[in-house]
This record gives sequence, structure tokens and C-alpha cells, in this order.
Amino acid sequence: MTDRPLWQLSIRELADAVRTRRTTARAVIDAHLARIDEVNPLVNAITVVFHDRARELADQVDAGLAAGEDRGPLAGVPFCVKENIDLTWSASTSGWTFLADAVPAEDATMVSRLLEAGAIPVARGNMPDWGLRWDTDNDLFGRTCNPWDRERVAGGSSGGDAVAVATGMVPLGLGNDYGGSLRLPAYAAGVCALRPSAGRIPAPTTSIEPVPLTLQLFAVNGPIARTVDDLDLAFSLMHGADGRDPLAVTLPHPSSYDGPRQAAVVRDPLGWGVDPQVAGALVRAADALAAAGWDVTDAEPPLLEEAAVLWRQLSSTEMVGAFRPGGLPVPLGEGSTRYFLDNVSETQLLESSDAYGAAWARRVVVAAEWERFQAQYPVILAPVSARRMPAIGYDLSGPAATTALWRDHRMLVAVNFLGLPSVAVPTGLDEDELPTGVQLVGPRGGDHIALAAARAVEAALGKITPVDPRGAAQRGAGAESAVGATSAAAR
Repeated sequence: MTDRPLWQLSIRELADAVRTRRTTARAVIDAHLARIDEVNPLVNAITVVFHDRARELADQVDAGLAAGEDRGPLAGVPFCVKENIDLTWSASTSGWTFLADAVPAEDATMVSRLLEAGAIPVARGNMPDWGLRWDTDNDLFGRTCNPWDRERVAGGSSGGDAVAVATGMVPLGLGNDYGGSLRLPAYAAGVCALRPSAGRIPAPTTSIEPVPLTLQLFAVNGPIARTVDDLDLAFSLMHGADGRDPLAVTLPHPSSYDGPRQAAVVRDPLGWGVDPQVAGALVRAADALAAAGWDVTDAEPPLLEEAAVLWRQLSSTEMVGAFRPGGLPVPLGEGSTRYFLDNVSETQLLESSDAYGAAWARRVVVAAEWERFQAQYPVILAPVSARRMPAIGYDLSGPAATTALWRDHRMLVAVNFLGLPSVAVPTGLDEDELPTGVQLVGPRGGDHIALAAARAVEAALGKITPVDPRGAAQRGAGAESAVGATSAAAR
């Protein structure tokens, strides 16, 4: 063991300590539950805590290990589950009041695979209702606060899980990513996230229902952790087809990468501008790759603007019907509704069947160009966002703000449009002691390549969490406080 508190250890460190009996699963779970009780009131990242059930599972792990049983590679490791991923211990609310009692009948495959590996769910992570904002706030649970600066958003939509990981409440969070919803909150919180290639991790629910084509092709599920190695470890246990999700595939996941080390650096995507802090992060990450033996070249992938535009047009076109009369059984919260309608007013919708079909037809053309580009540059180093995280309320300040955010997140959404793997990794703090970060984009199916590049960046620049959110509370004493109390038991 180390002198560090248990809640500061990585997934691998915790699993090794429990397996070798240097600590107990019960001690690990108790340490993380105590951390949740201590810091969650400051950030409101966790929506529900499973105190009793988590302790019961921990005791079972300890009893099994004492009897000489193999309790799995993650025995005793705690994790949290985003509110739209099925876990039979509580409702899958998607942050929506309408679903407050929607307890699923089965666990999502990614959850069941972690349970089989011995990991223990301890909590649910907050999200914006229906995952529709690049912020985490809803009428059911309230706002999740940025642990570094309470006046800035925590990102979304997997904001609760990212903040929980960043503050030491859990070492692992499960989220999903339709338009940057894993990578953006990881960037805001100063942690790591893996957006896998499309289809690598099965759906967040075992109930297969009709969903828009963009959800089928743009959305993925993935892990949030404090180290790249922990991302890789969690992904290695969760990926692969499950015999239920028809879009899920099983591909090899090598433990290392020994192929060509060519990286393209996109310092200012499309020449639309980046903040100085973002530019500095790219310099540090590019230098780290070069020092690790990567051949780093400034180059921009082809048809980038078309990829970003088509993501916005297709996602807006497919979801606008939900906001028309009869589209949803009850309305979403005021914030999500206002954001989406403002966004739609700035978007050229594809309302004819010809326009809609032509947009999808262009996707394969754009993908083919990127495929050729990544044959030369297996890794693309790029911003997560072109800007630092905005102030609370910026996304609701009018239609123009929705376009500004989309422009800022152009590299995020292009990756979603193409179904590519990408790892968000921190690159240190800026002059205001706010996290900086980049993303490493791999080729289709090359999740291990993106992870290898992210490891090189992390090895040079280190990690910056866990963070104590009390510092953010002092810096943002006048900002909006967290809303909603954490439940002490499952709904």
C-alpha cells in the first residue's frame, strides 16, 4: 500500500491492493462513500448513493477472497453509472422528471461486465435531461458544479461522472458520447475519457427500441478515469458484442501499439481561432509525442467543416420532432428546451427526404477521405474545445451562442460524425489554475492507437486530479450553488 488515501488510488492500484489482501474491499468502498458524503454537497455530481448495497457487495468480495476464490480483475473497485445507463439498482432517469421511477429490468451490458469483474456500483452520475446540453443541469437533480471554478460549466452530458472521478468520489465513471459528452466534461474536470469507435461497447440499455439513425451511428458508451491506463483497463473488460445490440462488434484490442508513429497536429481547426490556453496545451502535447518518438506534423484532416456541419444538421433534423406537439410525453426542462430550439433556429434543417438522404450519402465520402488521411497519420492531435469552459448560462444566452459553441466544439462533433475513437487527456493547469487538455483521435477501430498516444502525453505531462472542490467554492463564492440533495439510498 501507499501512504495516499484509498480514494486517491487508481483502478489498477485498488484492484491489486484488494486482490493481494493489503486492504479490503469494504475499506475501499467505505473510503469512497465517505468521500462522496464529504464533497458531493459541494458539486452535486452524484444523484443517488448505494451505501448499503455497495457495502454488502464489498463484504461478499472479501468473504470470497478469504475463501481463496477469484473475485475478478476489478474486485472491490467502485464505479458510478450515468443516469441514462441501465442499472437495476435505480431508475434510468436521463435527468428527466418523467423517468424518475423508470427502474430497468436488466443491467446494461457494460455494467454487467464490470459486475462480473468484481467492480461495485456506488452511485449514479448526473446529466442534463436527455443529454441535450454541453452543460449538466436538470429539473430533477439540479446543477453539477465545476470542481475547479464554480462560475464555469462542468460540461456535458456526462458531467456528473467526470466530476465524481475528478474529485475522488470514484476512480471510474460510465458515460456516453453523442457530441462530445465524454470528452468535453473530462476536459472541464481535468480527467481522461475514452470515446470508443462506434459499436465497440454495447448499448446503454438492453431494451432495443426504434431510435434515430444519428443515435445509432454517432453515440457511443465509454469510461472516464484519472489515468489512461485505467481507461484501457476498463475498456478491455467492457468492449465486444453481447448478442443483443445488433450494432455492437467484437474486435481485437491489443495491449500495445507498435505500428507507424505518425501524428497530425491540428492547432487551429479550420482557422476559426483557439484560446491561448488551448494553443499552449497543443504545444505541450505535441512536444510530448515528439519526445516519445512520434513524428509530429502540422496537418488538418480533409472535409472537416463538412463533417461538423453535417453532424449539426443531421442531429438537429432528427430530434426536432421531439419538440413539436406530441413529440414527447411531457416536456423536457426549460433549459434543455431553450437550448435546443435556439440551436435549431441557427441550423439549416434537412426537411426534405432528398436533402436528408444526400447528407447521409456524403458521410461515406467524408469518411473515405479521413480513412486515407489516417492511413498516413494514425493519430490526430487536436483540441477538445477551441475555448476554455464558458460561464454558467452562456449556452442559454441566445441562438448565436449555440452556433459559437458548435464552432468551438468542431473537432469534437466531427469525430462523432465519423464514429472514430478519441481519448481526452489533461495537459496541466493554465495561469488561472484551470485544467487544459487535448484529444488524440485514432483511426476507425484503432482505439488502442489513440490510447497509446494518450499514454505518451500523460507520461510527460502527468495528471492533475483528484482535486479538492473546496478551492472552487472559495473562488466562486458568488456563483450559483448546487441544487438538490443526494439520496442516501437507491430510488
